[in-house]
Amino acid sequence: MGKKQKPEELEVGSGLVLVDKPAGWTSHDVVGRLRKLAGTRKVGHAGTLDPMATGVLVVGINRATRLLTHIVGVDKTYTATMRLGQSTTTDDAEGELLQTRFANAVGAEDIHAEVARLTGEIQQVPATVSAIKVDGRRAYDRARAGEEVELNSRAITVHSFEVLDIRRIEGGKLIDVDIEVRVSSGTYVRALARDLGEALEVGGHLTALRRTAVGPYSIDQTLTLDQLGEDFGYIGLAEAAAQLFPARELTAEETANLGFGRRVTASGTGEAPQLTAAFSPEGDLVALLRDVPAKKGASASPDAADAAESSSYQAKPELVFAPATAPAAASGSTPAAAPTADAETPTQSEESTA
Repeated sequence: MGKKQKPEELEVGSGLVLVDKPAGWTSHDVVGRLRKLAGTRKVGHAGTLDPMATGVLVVGINRATRLLTHIVGVDKTYTATMRLGQSTTTDDAEGELLQTRFANAVGAEDIHAEVARLTGEIQQVPATVSAIKVDGRRAYDRARAGEEVELNSRAITVHSFEVLDIRRIEGGKLIDVDIEVRVSSGTYVRALARDLGEALEVGGHLTALRRTAVGPYSIDQTLTLDQLGEDFGYIGLAEAAAQLFPARELTAEETANLGFGRRVTASGTGEAPQLTAAFSPEGDLVALLRDVPAKKGASASPDAADAAESSSYQAKPELVFAPATAPAAASGSTPAAAPTADAETPTQSEESTA
């Protein structure tokens, strides 16, 4: 990771902190701790980890919180242990035991066959005790209040589902299965444990979960809370964006136009546009751009305005950051850019994927 400073010496910047979340901490607990370490209230995370879970929690500070909504939707990788033969109220070890059905008759080939059926594009009913909202209230609040909670299934993708080890415990009555999965956003690994157990007709739940990667960010890049307390390390805003998106180098004129939310010439992503990180000649993050069909009358640079006459594409600023060349930057302040009505400012969202 780049940029490390002692907490007491920290001049608060903007960037992503990659935390190795400890067991027993909520994601909100981690955010609260980092607010104190960084000395700023502008802190948020990109996707909840359950208290039982450990591993990669991506936390944004200051202007980098605006990147979080784009990190929430990336694929995630986990290692976990699934116990076959027991079901719980939460589909993990923190819930109350609902039922025990001995797994003596379940063989390794049976496990591998059902794992294969749970790989690819599938429908999944999220865990009942989850952060999903039902009529404006979190499902876990309703479940803990004793209400019956019925959640609809939704499409997810299990890109890979690998069995690492199979161990029989309690004389073979129960089976622990160590696995590694890479899944799409919104996937509940404890629901995979539940569904694997039900497919084998013995029930199942999760006993351990560790997130090892969030998109391009891996467990090897993380720091523990104790380490952050000694040496506050974070990935700077520009570096974080460069890891997440294709990069585009701007001219000084384009940098100035984007500072006012104007469209510029297309980045060349074509008919399947993706977000592009646009950098000033000095290397600072200026905006996130998306190629869209040119629109006559939209606020645009002269070159981009010409594209509207030829029914071509323009690069629209989806999110604008203050350019490093803004006049006020030299005085030590960093004003927010003044986007026009054409520029959008997405809001942060979060999900629970554990």
